[in-house]
Amino acid sequence: MKRTVLLNPGPVNVTERVRQALLKPDLCHREKEFTDLMQSIRSKLVRAFGIQNDYDAVLTTGSGTAALEMAVSSCLSEGRSILVIRNGVYGERISAMAEAYRLNTLCLDTPWGEPPVLDDVEQALKQNPDIEVVALVHHETTTGLLNPVHEIGELVRKHKRRFLVDSISGLAGDPLDFDRAGVDFCVGTANKCLQGFPGVSFVLVRKTELPRLAKIPERSHYFNLYKNHQAQEKGDTLFTPAVQIHYALDVALDELIEETVTDRIHRYSRAAAMLRKGFQEMGLEFIVPEEHRSNTLTALKLPKGATYPGLHDRLKGKGFVIYAGQKKLSESIFRIANMGDVTTEEFQRLLDTLKNCISASTLS
Repeated sequence: MKRTVLLNPGPVNVTERVRQALLKPDLCHREKEFTDLMQSIRSKLVRAFGIQNDYDAVLTTGSGTAALEMAVSSCLSEGRSILVIRNGVYGERISAMAEAYRLNTLCLDTPWGEPPVLDDVEQALKQNPDIEVVALVHHETTTGLLNPVHEIGELVRKHKRRFLVDSISGLAGDPLDFDRAGVDFCVGTANKCLQGFPGVSFVLVRKTELPRLAKIPERSHYFNLYKNHQAQEKGDTLFTPAVQIHYALDVALDELIEETVTDRIHRYSRAAAMLRKGFQEMGLEFIVPEEHRSNTLTALKLPKGATYPGLHDRLKGKGFVIYAGQKKLSESIFRIANMGDVTTEEFQRLLDTLKNCISASTLS
């Protein structure tokens, strides 16, 4: 049976090797075998990105949003403020989390699909000495925009603040130099460019931040970053984890280390170039200028006369799942991701199928 090719930004298609990992024996999370598995994952996460000397990985059971909430709710000292740079749904999600925890929250907004203005970021830092943490989405999948994470990180470090990066859709898909960007908290998940299954996410935290985190009052019992870190350092978990998903993530990380992060980024970049050449030949309009596009998702205007449900259903009938626009873009765009274990032949078949769908007179 021909598989369904997932062109949504997670969950992604995984290899058979990762899928088979789900069939490993049942395991109690209080046993040494799970401790070994957890520590293997934590070690591989930092080794894959070459940051093992300066960062620890803290795991949580839940989607990428769970790890993001763990970072946001735990990162800010009492009486200080967080600056959230927003230019899409996921930047807005960070500020919504901060406000839900009643953190002092400042927002710097840029139109969706446009990168933030660096001078505006620096001005906000100069004018607000109470800002302790700056939060930014690496790859804003609302539009497929790649934010200038390194340039903003350099500003954050220049002004001696902390930098929280939501790299849920960026990690292992687009370059992230942790040292250059001065990242203090990096949020990621198993089920996007790491090519695992949904259910495990993580925060890569700079080790020098941990003493400060220890002094911050607990705002969430489940999502306390410091307490989860302390438990995992001892080989324990605070709560019951998704054991089978950990098995799969461990194997997915083996595959990432074998391929290397650099080569995976290059593979995704080649796939994106191939797809975008095909989109251009079809006359489709892009939302984001070429120089600001991520390696792993392309947002396109719906062709004249087409609706997203009509296009989605036609493509799904041929074995491809695409993604709708969000909120104010829900009626005007569609999105095609190229994360995961997808072959060149499958991408070419998508382009041929999409061309036929768009030209079909019955598209509605």
